[in-house]
Amino acid sequence: MVLDATKPWYHKEILTRELESVGMRLNRSPPNIYFKKKKTGGVSINSTLPLTKLDDKLIQRVLQEYKIHNCELLFKEDCSVDDLIDVIEGNRRYVKCLYVYNKVDMCSMEEVDEVARRPNSIPISCSLKLNMDGLLERIWEMMALVRVYTKKVGHKPDFSEPVVLTSDRGGTTMEAMCKQIHHQLVREFKYALVWGLSAKHSPQRTGLVHQLSDEDVVQIVKSKIKAEDGRGRFKTTSDKPLRIADREKKPALKT
Repeated sequence: MVLDATKPWYHKEILTRELESVGMRLNRSPPNIYFKKKKTGGVSINSTLPLTKLDDKLIQRVLQEYKIHNCELLFKEDCSVDDLIDVIEGNRRYVKCLYVYNKVDMCSMEEVDEVARRPNSIPISCSLKLNMDGLLERIWEMMALVRVYTKKVGHKPDFSEPVVLTSDRGGTTMEAMCKQIHHQLVREFKYALVWGLSAKHSPQRTGLVHQLSDEDVVQIVKSKIKAEDGRGRFKTTSDKPLRIADREKKPALKT
């Protein structure tokens, strides 16, 4: 979000409220609440810790407003009424936001220092090209992209087109990488060899739950798929009879 450093501070709050009114939640994580609708059984409310912002009567009133009479609720953190409503609605988007304050060349040093100390904020100046490198580094840090390079057996790694993973979209595990390459690769997965920061030694043999790091090199080994007759794609035995007596005798060569 690009803001004017010379304008009042409440402009940020106005834009944030406008985005929240359409279902976007900036720099917030989804509430840790398990919610499931049921056909029968009534309302079941449980929590793993004491709730200081909610009670059973308030939860029942919110569910009655949405005409929900059979459901299961499990609070795994201390949530507010707004968090409960967001979970029931189910259409909220939780995104990261970096507040970029432009025109800092028209502000004093005290104001620039105050902007730089605000959370998720960075001061820049487009006209004088000030702190543009810092903006690129901050964007890359907040996006938290993980680039994973693939490697074929007996070949060098392919550094031209990495597989990009994020923790917000699918995760950064080996299973998420396999799903991004092909949906059947998880079923055919046997093990993987990993080179990079996430490996304890090079190469490390890993499974589907392995967490990948940025610029890792991965070589995936697939298991042999068995056909309906029990054999794999390539035959390991001959169709000829095992006993020599049962084999077909060839005619003698003409001399």
